[in-house]
Amino acid sequence: MPLNIVNVYLLPSFLLVTLLTACNGNSFNDTDYPTDGIVQLDKTQNINQGIDLLLHYPNDNVSNISWQQTAGEPVTILTKASKVISFTPTLAGDYNFRVTFTLNNELEKTLEKNIAVNSDYHKVTNRLSHLVLAENKVSFRSELHESIDLNTVVWNQVSGPTVTLTTENTNGDLAIFFDAPNVNLDTIIEFSVSASDSDNISYSDIVAVLVQPAASIESNAYFSDRIATVFAYNSNSPYADKLVACVYSNTLDSSCTLAKTPLIAEEVKSSSAAPSITNIMNRVVVSHRWMGDRFKDFLTDNDTNNDIKNLLRATTAIVIAYDVRPSFYWAATGAIYLDAENFWLTPQERDTINEAPDFRADFGNDLQFVMPWRYVKDNDYASFNFNKSSRITRTAAEGLLRLTSLMYHELAHANDFFPSNEWYVHTSDQRVLDAAVSTNFESDELAISLPLSSQEMRDLGQVSFAGETANQTQKNYLPADIKGFFSPDRASDFYAYSSLREDYAMLFEELMMQNRFAVLRDVAITNQPVGENISASDYIVTWGQRGRIGDEKLRARVLFSASRVLPEFDSQGAINLVPTPIVMVQGDSWIDNLAISPSELSMSNLTKKLRSYTNPDEFSRVTSKNAEVAPLNSFNRYYQKPLPAH
Repeated sequence: MPLNIVNVYLLPSFLLVTLLTACNGNSFNDTDYPTDGIVQLDKTQNINQGIDLLLHYPNDNVSNISWQQTAGEPVTILTKASKVISFTPTLAGDYNFRVTFTLNNELEKTLEKNIAVNSDYHKVTNRLSHLVLAENKVSFRSELHESIDLNTVVWNQVSGPTVTLTTENTNGDLAIFFDAPNVNLDTIIEFSVSASDSDNISYSDIVAVLVQPAASIESNAYFSDRIATVFAYNSNSPYADKLVACVYSNTLDSSCTLAKTPLIAEEVKSSSAAPSITNIMNRVVVSHRWMGDRFKDFLTDNDTNNDIKNLLRATTAIVIAYDVRPSFYWAATGAIYLDAENFWLTPQERDTINEAPDFRADFGNDLQFVMPWRYVKDNDYASFNFNKSSRITRTAAEGLLRLTSLMYHELAHANDFFPSNEWYVHTSDQRVLDAAVSTNFESDELAISLPLSSQEMRDLGQVSFAGETANQTQKNYLPADIKGFFSPDRASDFYAYSSLREDYAMLFEELMMQNRFAVLRDVAITNQPVGENISASDYIVTWGQRGRIGDEKLRARVLFSASRVLPEFDSQGAINLVPTPIVMVQGDSWIDNLAISPSELSMSNLTKKLRSYTNPDEFSRVTSKNAEVAPLNSFNRYYQKPLPAH
């Protein structure tokens, strides 16, 4: 629930409340910032206390920014071309930085900044000061040492126009979210968090967002909410001067032509080979360079069968930005949009990603059932989840299966709108959107030749995934009723009922994950627990299957989808290898049904990994994150963005 917050206290019940309001109701007293230099937020710096430097020239045009560390223990700076850099020192000492930039398009300037970091350890750390445009979404998270008394935690807005906050508190981690206000010039908005530890020692840390003015968004814009500033990953790409304007811009009000942003298939039109990594990276748009680096590594190191490269032929671009949440494919631009949460490896990279909650999080709360899903291997979760407050560096392998399943799914959509037999029938003067909707959708044909039958599930899908209000009949359905609707039908997952397009993509995704990685997908029907501290053990299974695509009534539908999405893949051979589904144990919990596959493993791969952490507390903490959190529904990963009317 939105709260107009100035001071936010974390109470014993973990409830966040409004305690004070700004004196004038509009803004706070501005700190006396220099208008022609570098602003350092915290005047005294300690180990584990964020250092934030803001290049503040509100009355001038600043461009061609380049930050460089010139002395001190090396730190990671992921925003070297931004007006704001932020990092957390782990060692005491002197840190020196130099920034060069162009002022008012003519004057080259250089500034130096020295920061002395004391040896004291700071127990409260706010992350991450950064630059945004007016109306951009902003999130900040406070990392608290385990000795901090949660009852003493207070967030304060220190300066700038009053913003409306929403808050999140999970397991002692505190995050705030807001939309940046409209401003006429560069404006710094500061927040501080103060808290005391068990020895009654007080700590305080400041974090800020530098808000830049931005032109108003026209009513016919394709992206009606403010989106991130992005750039072409390869500046020398032949599409570099067109990509941003055509695929991720608030000024985009009409689909670009295929002449401006052709399908990647055009790159290999005269060849049977998959697109090269260079072909693909020339179409990548990012908000931070590390995101493109990680995507390139993914293609280089993990796409050994060329599945992803071949599937990308049906797209015009790949957008990875800090504010893309959730991921989606959009036929209006022909691009695939990827949540950067799928790519981070270091905690510093993760810090740059906006944490705005999924707007669909409360859909379906009035229903008495949920249908959780997960990918499993060797009787354990196939993917790793890490608490957002943990400063963990993960390997690419730990995020591989989650990312790959997402790519299979979203690229199935791209190849539905642009199937391989229609790549070269469109003219270059056609708009991407017009070409996409003129296609003969394979998903439509699936719905005609091998349709789903349950109207009840279709209607419930609109409640859980489109936000429609549940009627009384739907509110009265029990898990046993849902079993009667779903289990005899031919959908692989509840999300398949959200649309014909999603039904088509779900079938392909599950087959590819099973064939390429020996990973099986669980789907179940359970109760919907209510109350606090809900865990996976509170979800009691009424019905469930592991590897549902092996059900005889689904096989023809799976083959239909896979053979059309990726013709190079031996779909029939893959179907022949799919085993019969394993039935879950009715009455056992969702977590108890994890180990239903025949297995002689004494310790799962996940458990081995978790026990390898040097921090002895890490094993129990991350295990609980994987095994005991409430199950996530499909909509937390998939999204079908409506097409524009023009």
